[in-house]
Amino acid sequence: MASSPWALPALFALVFADAVLVVVPGEVAVTATGALAAATGTPPLAAVIVVAAVAAFCGDALCYSVGRFAGIERWRWMRHPRVRSAFDWAGTRLTQGTATVVFTARFIPFARLAVNLTAGATRVPAGRYFAAVAIAASAWAAYQAVVGAAIGALLPGNPVVAVIASIVVALALGLVIDGAAARVSSRRAR
Repeated sequence: MASSPWALPALFALVFADAVLVVVPGEVAVTATGALAAATGTPPLAAVIVVAAVAAFCGDALCYSVGRFAGIERWRWMRHPRVRSAFDWAGTRLTQGTATVVFTARFIPFARLAVNLTAGATRVPAGRYFAAVAIAASAWAAYQAVVGAAIGALLPGNPVVAVIASIVVALALGLVIDGAAARVSSRRAR
C-alpha cells in the first residue's frame, strides 16, 4: 500500500474530507502514513507532510468559504444548541486572536470546523485568515507525520505493527489534547 501510486492521493482525500466531516480519520491517516514512511521508506516523509498540509489547508479554506457564502445558520444542524454554542465560542475566540484560535482549533476536529465556518461567516479578513491556516496546517501535518514516523522508526521492518502502534499513539494524543482543551474551556467559563 505504501508504494502504491494512490497512497498520497488517498491521504489527500482523507485529510481534505476530515476538514468537513469530523468523522473522517484525517489525523490517523497522516500518522499511519508517517509510520509507513519510516518503516518502509515510501512514501517519503516530506511528501506525507506536504500532501497533508496542502489537504488540510484546502479543507479549511473550503469551510471558510462555506461560512462566508452560506453563513452559520443556513442548515438545520447549524441551529442545534450544541452547534450554536460551538459557533458562539469560535466567534468570541476569533475576536480575541485569529491566529491563536485557528492554530489551536487545527488540532481539535469539531473546534476546527466551527472556527473555519465562523471565520468565514464573520468575515475575518481572508489574507490574515489564510496565513494563519497555512501555518497551522503545516504544523499539524508535521506533528502528525512525525509522531507516526517516530513509531515507524522504532519498529522498522514491521510496517503493520508500526501503523497499528502509530494509530494507538495518535488516538491517545488526541484524547489528551481534547481533554486539555476541555479543561481550559471549563476554567475560562468560570
